[in-house]
Amino acid sequence: MLGPMPADILTLDGSPLSIEDVVAVACGDVRIELSAPASEAMVAAHDIVQRVADGDEAVYGINTGFGALSQQRIDSESNRELQLNLIRSHAAGVGTLLPDETVRAMQCILAASLARGRSGVRPELVQQIIGLLNAGIVPLVPSRGSVGASGDLAPLSHAALALIGEGDVHHDGRTCSASEALASAGLKPIALEAKEGLALINGTHLMAAQAALSLDEISNLFDAALAAAAMAFDACLGSHGVLDSRIHEARCQPGQIQVAAVLSRMLDGSAIVDSHKEDDPRVQDPYCLRATPQVLGAALDSISSARSVVVRELGAVTDNPLVFPDAPQLCSGGNFHGMPLAIAMDTIAIALSHVAGISERRVYWLQAAHDEYNGVPAHLSPEPGLHSGLMITQYTAAACCNELRLLATPASVGNISTAAGIEDYNSMGATAGNKLRDCITLAEQVIAIELLNMAAALDHHRPLLSGAGVEAAYEQIRSLVPPLDADRSPAPDIESLVGLIRSGTLG
Repeated sequence: MLGPMPADILTLDGSPLSIEDVVAVACGDVRIELSAPASEAMVAAHDIVQRVADGDEAVYGINTGFGALSQQRIDSESNRELQLNLIRSHAAGVGTLLPDETVRAMQCILAASLARGRSGVRPELVQQIIGLLNAGIVPLVPSRGSVGASGDLAPLSHAALALIGEGDVHHDGRTCSASEALASAGLKPIALEAKEGLALINGTHLMAAQAALSLDEISNLFDAALAAAAMAFDACLGSHGVLDSRIHEARCQPGQIQVAAVLSRMLDGSAIVDSHKEDDPRVQDPYCLRATPQVLGAALDSISSARSVVVRELGAVTDNPLVFPDAPQLCSGGNFHGMPLAIAMDTIAIALSHVAGISERRVYWLQAAHDEYNGVPAHLSPEPGLHSGLMITQYTAAACCNELRLLATPASVGNISTAAGIEDYNSMGATAGNKLRDCITLAEQVIAIELLNMAAALDHHRPLLSGAGVEAAYEQIRSLVPPLDADRSPAPDIESLVGLIRSGTLG
């Protein structure tokens, strides 16, 4: 559970959030406030909504039903009940609960979107969301239920229940009712006005939260993957010639050029590479070494492209209809559709499957080729036969990669219609986000296994040293995991190295 909130402030003023902003709120590292100019813009937009709600013209989301029920007109006196019923009826999620950090990130992105003054809600509604965030009140939100269009309806509805004093929450290290948590924090349930229920649930905020948090974690993961790959070149007695910058500049792919440069820098000064130049029988290394810049570079470029999509989404308004000061003042569209994020997260998952896949192949090559080519005992065993060494770590990496391949199957290509056919093409972006979170964990575990194996191989090449960057990574590994001098369970070692990857200090 989240601890006491710090004093650092994030001001919602209508400008885009950064991924770093979202992570800080998710982790409880900042308090949030709403700027006065943003509040004034929201008041002006809400006045427009209120005039429409009281008028004679039927406008979707303001004085009508929702989805397939949009032809049903709702009178102004029933509007509050309409918004309340919307939240209650749409809180239909199932499955394991989203982590508290994910829910906080989702709420932060929602509040920032509403604060841009295009949703037509009162400042008091955003202040209510901010109040929960600052008080550490986290709604319990099931992870399944969104189809990634018309917004993340079910998850956002569960989160919205807490604003009106319904549902359960995490607060002060325990689970309790929202009404109890609000009272203990000095907050009152809010009564929703015209369009406010719809604005709370009709956006891409869960998808955006999953994407932003994933990209933050992937940054550390990719640095660790580069460190593991650099270690592999010397652990496997591979050629450094394939990292020649001229090769990669001739390909014109920026990620490839960047990866090759990082690997070269980490290996610079290696004494291991010179030790096998004279009598090495190999003409070329396998692709898992020779094409590492090409594979990891392609993954890096794909992740960078997806990151641009997510960064743009963190400045967006994604509910419907939207409010503008000039005529027509209310415009109905489809900004709630999650396809940009769905494709981006599906792409990242595919990229991670390759980051992990080529890592597992390097582990396999190290263990399979062993003494003949790589100068290490079979399976890195301290005494082959009597001790199995790290044999089964490669099995585990293979199992993780197999699961990664399943999870990398895009969710966004599998449409299922909803709302009696009115919502007939959905993004399934929330599914893409749930899968991506699992992909990251699996990829971290595979990279941890490679780090474990390559460090063991470098032990066998002593007293020769690799490049300064590789040796720095090796020392970090050995500060957590001792050398393998007899069989022991590798599982705690792998878990320790996963922690090292997540710390962001490797690479």
